[in-house]
Amino acid sequence: MDFGEIYHFLFETFAGMGVLFGVTMVICLIIAVIMERRTRKIYVNHEKTEDDWSFFDDDDEDEADGNA
Repeated sequence: MDFGEIYHFLFETFAGMGVLFGVTMVICLIIAVIMERRTRKIYVNHEKTEDDWSFFDDDDEDEADGNA
């Protein structure tokens, strides 16, 4: 198999484009996990303040009080 056949498969067929997309997604996921672990190691003693926010922060306490 020469370079021309590999190029044709990857960039000119639907299966090849799917392979490229899958490989890209896996690489991005691995990079994100590595960066997240490094960040958690750096900020392990970070104290929560009122200005901190989170994707997983629930606003249930506002709804329970009837303020929402």
